[in-house]
Formats: sequence, C-alpha cells, structure tokens
Amino acid sequence: MSDVNRAGAVGGWTRAVTARPRLTLLLALLFTALTVVAGSGAGGRLSSGGFEAPGSQSSYATAALADRFPGSQPNLVLLVDTRGADPDSPAVAAQGRELARRLAADPDVAGVSSYWDTGAPVLRAEDGGSAMITARLRGDDDAVAREVKRIAPAYRGTHGPVRVTVGGTAEVLHEMQSTIQQDLVRAEMIALPITLVLLVMVFGSAVAALLPLGIGIIAILGTSAVLRGITGFTDVSVFAENLTTALGLGLAIDYALFIVRRFREELAAGAAPRPAVATTLRTAGRTVLFSALTVAAALSAMLVFPQYFLRSFAYAGVAVVLLAAGAALIVLPAALVLLGDRVNALDLRALLRRGGRPAGRTAAEPGARYAALARLVMRRAPAFAIGAVAALLLLGLPFLRVQFGTADDRQLPAAAEARTVQQHVRQDYAGAPVGAITVLAEDTDTARLADYRRRVAALPGVVRVEGPVVGKEAGSAYLTVVPDGAPVDSGPQRVVGEIRAVPAGFRTSVTGQAAVLVDTKHAIAQRLPWAAGVIGLVTLLLVFLLTGSVVVPVQAVLLNALSLTAMFGAVVWVFQDGHLSRLLGFTATGSIETTLPVLMFCVAFGLSMDYGVFLLSRIKEEYDRTGDHQGSIVFGLRRTGGLITAAAIILAVVMVGVGMSRVANTKMLGLGIALAVLMDAMVIRTLLVPAVMRLTGRATWWAPPVLRRFHDRFGISEGGGPRTPGTAVGAPRSGERRDPEPASRN
Repeated sequence: MSDVNRAGAVGGWTRAVTARPRLTLLLALLFTALTVVAGSGAGGRLSSGGFEAPGSQSSYATAALADRFPGSQPNLVLLVDTRGADPDSPAVAAQGRELARRLAADPDVAGVSSYWDTGAPVLRAEDGGSAMITARLRGDDDAVAREVKRIAPAYRGTHGPVRVTVGGTAEVLHEMQSTIQQDLVRAEMIALPITLVLLVMVFGSAVAALLPLGIGIIAILGTSAVLRGITGFTDVSVFAENLTTALGLGLAIDYALFIVRRFREELAAGAAPRPAVATTLRTAGRTVLFSALTVAAALSAMLVFPQYFLRSFAYAGVAVVLLAAGAALIVLPAALVLLGDRVNALDLRALLRRGGRPAGRTAAEPGARYAALARLVMRRAPAFAIGAVAALLLLGLPFLRVQFGTADDRQLPAAAEARTVQQHVRQDYAGAPVGAITVLAEDTDTARLADYRRRVAALPGVVRVEGPVVGKEAGSAYLTVVPDGAPVDSGPQRVVGEIRAVPAGFRTSVTGQAAVLVDTKHAIAQRLPWAAGVIGLVTLLLVFLLTGSVVVPVQAVLLNALSLTAMFGAVVWVFQDGHLSRLLGFTATGSIETTLPVLMFCVAFGLSMDYGVFLLSRIKEEYDRTGDHQGSIVFGLRRTGGLITAAAIILAVVMVGVGMSRVANTKMLGLGIALAVLMDAMVIRTLLVPAVMRLTGRATWWAPPVLRRFHDRFGISEGGGPRTPGTAVGAPRSGERRDPEPASRN
C-alpha cells in the first residue's frame, strides 16, 4: 500500500485506541474478568499424554489390545509390600485376593491380574518381599486421569498385614500432571517478583515497570480461556500451561519495552502524549505487529504434527502471542495517553545513584556502549563472523550423538511414589518384560500363528517370544516379544521393523515402547520438512515486507537457526549424557524425548525472530532516513541493544523459573530456551548481525526491481515506508543526537 494509505490506516487505528482511553481500559478490565471466568478449571481439563502418533500401527494395536485383551496393557500397578512376611502366607494371600477382588469390581477397571489369583512368577518380586496386582483403567487419557485420581487413594497405604503403593503409567501421568501444576505456581511466585525488580531497573520507573505485567496478565488469562474452550473439541497437553505463562509474560515484556521506549523517545523530543502515541504505533507498533506474526508463524508450524502434545503448544503459543500483541497495541497505548509524562514517575533507580552523578548519564551509557561495540565488530567483521560461527557450531556438536526416546517415570522426582514403584518393578521383578514388543494377530488360526511365532523367535536380537494368548474373539491373539536391550536402543527398534517385515498370512500390528518410538520418529520426520517450510517461508516473507531486501530475510533465517545450536548441544550434553544432573536435580535416561527438540526449535526460533525484528526495524528505519549503511547498523544497535539484552535477561529469568520444575522434560524446556534466548541476544544480535551486514555492505538491501515495486506497494517499515527519491539524508530528527559514524562506509 502507499505511504498515504499506511499513514491513514495507522492514524485510524491510533484514533480508535486513544480517542477514549478510559473506556478502552474499562473494556480491557471487563475482558480480563470474563477470561478469568471462562478459563476457570482449564488446568483440570488438560491431558498429560499426547506423545504418540495417532493413526500409526502402534497406536491402533495399543487401542485394540486394550479393548480385547485388557490384561495385556495394564496401566495401573498396586505394589503390595508384604512387610517381611511370605507373600504366600495365609494372611497376606487373603488380603491380596481381597484387594484384587475390590479392584475388579470397579466398573472403570478391566483386566485385573494379581499374583495371588494367577500364581504368575512375573508378578512376584525375586526377593519375596512384595507382589503385584495389575489392572487396566478404561477410557482415553482424560478418563484414565480421572479414574486413577479417584481409585489410587482408596488403595494407597496400609491394609492389614500389607502396605500398598500405586504405580503404572496412569499414576505416572497423573503425578506428572499434578507436579507440573504445582511447579507452575511456584515458578510464578519466584519469577514474578524477580521480573518486577528487573523491570524497575530497566525502566527506572515503577509506573512503567507495571505496564508489562498488566499486558502479561491479560495474555495469560486470555490464553487460559482459549485453552479451556479448545479442550471441548480436542485434547490439550498439560505442558502447554508452562508455555502460556512463560511466553505471555516474556512477550508482554518485550512488546511493552519496545513501545514504552519509543514513547519515551517521542516525549523527550517534545511531543505531546497523544501525538507521541501516534508516532509510537506508526513505528514501534508496526514492529510489534510484525514480530508477533513471525513468532505466531513459528509456533503454528507445530500444527502439522499429529501428536497433540505438539499441537497443544501451537494452540497455546499462537493464542498468547496474539493476545500479548493485541494488548500491547490496544491497552498499552490507552494507558500511555492517560499517563503522559507520568510514565517516568517513581524513578526508584535514583535511590541507587551515588556521588551526585546525573541521571541522564547512567541512562545514556548502555546505548553508547552498544554503539562502540557495533563499530568494533564492523572494523573486525571477518574475525567476529568466523569466530562466532565456529563457537556456536562447536557448542552444537554434542547434538550429533542425540538418542531419541520416550518419556517415562524417570521424568518425575526421585521421591515420587509412581517412580519408586516403577523402579522397584525394574529392579526386583526381573521376569517382567518392561520393554517388550507386543504383536497383535487378527484373522488367524493356530497353525499359522505357530509358524509365525517360530519365524519371529528366529530373528536376531529377539531373546524370547511368549504366548500366543488367544482371545475370546475368533482369530484374535497376541504375542509378547522380548528384545535384547532397552526400548530406546537401536537394537529393539530394528527388531520392530524386522517383525513388521515378517510375512504372516494374516493381519499383524506391532506395539510396545520401542514400536511407539519408531512410529513417533517416523511421523515427526515425515512432517518436519512441512513445519520447516512453514517457518522458513513465512519468516522470509515477513522480513522482506519489513525490510524490502531479499538478502536480509535469508540472513535472518540462517542466523536464527545458528543461534539454536548451543541450546541443542547443551540439551544432549546435560540431559542425555547426565552432566550437571546432580546440580539440576534430575535423572538422565540416556535419551531425549522425541518431540521436545521440535517444540524447542519452534519456540526458540520464534523468540529469536522477535529480537531480530526489533533490531532490523530500527536499522531499516535509519537506513531509509539517511542511506548510511554502517551508520544505520550503529544506530540500530545503539537504540535496541540494551533493550534486547534486558528483554532477553528478563525472559530468561521467566524460563529459568519454568526450568526449576521437578519434571525433567519441563526442566529441559525451560533451561534450554533460556540459553537460546541469551545466546541470541548476546551473540547473534550484538556480534554476528553487525559483522555479517558489514560484510554484505549495501548489497544487504538489494532486491530485484519486481520485488522492490511489490515492497513499495505492500511493505511496512518502522519508519513508515521505503526511502523515496528526494528524501533528505543525514539530518537528525528534532531532539536527537547523532553518534559519530565510522570513517569508511559502504
């Protein structure tokens, strides 16, 4: 669109949000109250599963086995500690049978199997100190969560001569869900006060510091209401709550910092509050809009994956980004119109100043330091570019040995009851095929099944084959294949493929932990190019619309991807290999949950682009105004370097709060993204971007004529549009002091 149309659109928007600022704030307060009501109880409706690929062979087999052979897929374990007595003693046996009878009588329970009813050695500990009762809870993840919450307290504790603890996947997921919700509250209690202190230090004003928190509250509560609504149509992962809080607060701070900083600049230049807001929306407001669209695009890429664990983060992420941007572009301008110069009130930093140092000097120093850094980097651009790239690639090398796995009870704290039960089963019930592969056979007969069993048993890597267990339904049975190695090892995963390749003459479906892992990896690999394509194309388009260059968008995508190498390397070195596990309080399993790298990439890439758009918009604004390539880089880093660093530190604090979770995957998510954000702000934006833009020179802003015309018509820049012929260059705006620029310029 033309500059006139752009100005008209922004002017209309400004009048809409600032004409009646008190009404705007009142409506925002009403909206927030409604979201509190609409989002109440959202946490209780979230699910803790969603890692498997629906529609896969393992997913079908798991559901069919649960329906036809409930005993083959137990998800509830009652570990019965005999307290030193023999499990076969009359008193213990009577109590064990009574517990199993009660459990079997529950209408939500199927397939109960106990040592005292079956005599199966696999259900008795090798040391004779305990025995097991296993069962299958009916229904989907949500139904199972409700059932285990009701059933577990009735059995947990002392029953006559025995003591019962509860485990199984149902209880593991229930404890994981409740632990995450408790940790989320704790993270908020820790992160919010620290964030407020940091905001006061950054803004220098208690009044200005409260504005981002208000924006964040609107975004978080609004997203909770959105998730509550989505749970009525599909499953939503409980992990999405963590992203909602972290992104809602982090992005609200980013957007408010950028808008308030620009508003203060306009006030300092002599503008009245309403014109200052108009200029802020026309410049920083556009950047915030572009940034939000870029982050939302990166997060929406997770919608292409079939696992609802990943899709849930797209629901939460897109909602919280758009709500944070909406609040920053509607509520915040209204508040700034009313506050005016009072946005600088209650300057608490004055209490920390000593020796009568002028306030202005402290405020100006960060920008001057970033300008000096930009000049230094550009003078030694090849050295900085090569050194930074080499360092980032070196930090990312551990990711080359990544091993993908599935989440299990070891995600929980060591003292969690469900984890101790599962650990007890692994250690003391040696005959239990914990990592077994289950083969469902349909439309078969005894002779063909026996021949198939022999061929499967002859496969390399198969320790033994148990069964077949024949069901009541004609022609339906299942085999249990015990492979050599843990499910996350390559051997059992190879065995899954070989079993699936064995000709049977009837329908077979393979499931089990190794099979689920194989199908999950296949589903992610199949959809990953689509997700990367969505992120790449949308990012290229948006950055082109912002800058009018075809070089800058490519640089942005490549540098953003490079900023994530340290995160992925650290994830493997710390969480897979176990370094720092004692300090951070988690148990290394030797693998990384398959879906988490995808999630971390989408979130971290989006947040990196957030900072990239902030920096590029100011560089482009200055370049349009002056035509000075190197000077615009210095200007952009001087104006945004401190702001980006401050925003990154505050967001990292929020993510570290998430990373203090007692659940290992949540810990990895929070700490990994915190590291990625800091690396992006302190290495990519301050070192690599100036170095690479210096090396590409004026070619940085090149675009073919057809795309240049397209940008002239539809593009948006913070300065209000591309520089047109006849635009004066080099003249500072009113009230602005220009930094001296390097002597040699491109």
